[in-house]
Amino acid sequence: MKCIRLKSLSFLALLVFGYAAASGQVPATPLTLQQVLDIARAKNPTLLSGQQHVIATKANEITAGLRQNPSFTLSGTDVSLPANNPASPYSYAANVSRLFERGQKRRWRLDIARGTTDVTQDQYKDTERQTILQVKQSFTKMLVAKAALKIADDNLSSYRKTVDLNKVRRDAGDISETDFERIDLQLAEFESDYDNAQLNLTQASDQLQLLLGIEKPTDSFDITGTLEPPVVTGTLSQIEQQALTARPDYQAAVQSAQVADSNMKLADANGTTDPTIGGEYERSATYNTAGFQFSIPLRIFDRNQGEKERTRYEAQSSRFAATAARNQVVNDVDQAWAQYATAIHLASRYSGHYLSEATRVRDNLEFSYRRGGSTLLDYLDALRDYRQTNLDALNADQQVWISIHQLSFAAATEILP
Repeated sequence: MKCIRLKSLSFLALLVFGYAAASGQVPATPLTLQQVLDIARAKNPTLLSGQQHVIATKANEITAGLRQNPSFTLSGTDVSLPANNPASPYSYAANVSRLFERGQKRRWRLDIARGTTDVTQDQYKDTERQTILQVKQSFTKMLVAKAALKIADDNLSSYRKTVDLNKVRRDAGDISETDFERIDLQLAEFESDYDNAQLNLTQASDQLQLLLGIEKPTDSFDITGTLEPPVVTGTLSQIEQQALTARPDYQAAVQSAQVADSNMKLADANGTTDPTIGGEYERSATYNTAGFQFSIPLRIFDRNQGEKERTRYEAQSSRFAATAARNQVVNDVDQAWAQYATAIHLASRYSGHYLSEATRVRDNLEFSYRRGGSTLLDYLDALRDYRQTNLDALNADQQVWISIHQLSFAAATEILP
């Protein structure tokens, strides 16, 4: 059933969004985060490879459940001599034999194969979890790049108006040529900010398209979303419990310990003797005879002692690994929670105080400068502070979203509703 669901996921996402990434088609409308995640699950090559690996691993259950084949032997002697030759009559013999396994070897092989499938499935889910984190981070970075480009464009447009205004003042003789050139030189900084912001947006878009399985990035690709920092309603203890239930790497460690126990039982079973029982029919000249065979190895020296010892230590090692994985889950959640608490506190400071303050300082100094109440250096410093404060606030909002994505990754659960 797990494999069937894996196969149907790609088809379902394509039906819902009509997204033909294989043919290079890109949606005409901006994509939301949920749409991007569904497309990544359906078309990301790494995830598609992992799905096929799970299906291939599950096929090992068929091999593990196979019973021993019987063996058929047909032989004949002196078949070229006449039947009435009393010295050496011809004879034919047919023999059927089969080895019978003891110690429930087939059962333990099946347990190992099924457990290995479960481990592989959990490992795939962990790969999916990591890929989803990369998609979320790339999505957020692209949103931030779009917002940064908008800020750079607004700053550039605003400062160009300042340059145009001072050009009029220069022509009218209100300011000197040197003062105008000092103002004009600052335009290069704003133009550089815009070009860098445009480059960052292109790179962020290309990275996100790569994760979506698009072979060749295109400029028409676009996304939509908000950067307003959300509030996480769950508590730390609740998220830790969710993580212990849902983390696929921890579940894989637990499953690996169970597989190790099955390996230990199989090693014990392989120490038992397996008899071979057979029946035989023989025709010699004009006589028909029947017989049987029974053979069993004498396990005097080799009773699989080495494998029994090895699997016991491997089982103990797996149990320690599961404990380590559990501790890692709790630690990951705690660190992600601390990162979120710091990020939301920083973002709230900018949104509640510094952004409005930087805007007022810029507007006041711009008004004062145009009327000769402040110096050019004061005005330029106010512009730089305004630009840097907006970028810092944008980065603070980005860190909130990145920390939430990290918290969802650590808990293997969507933290936001």
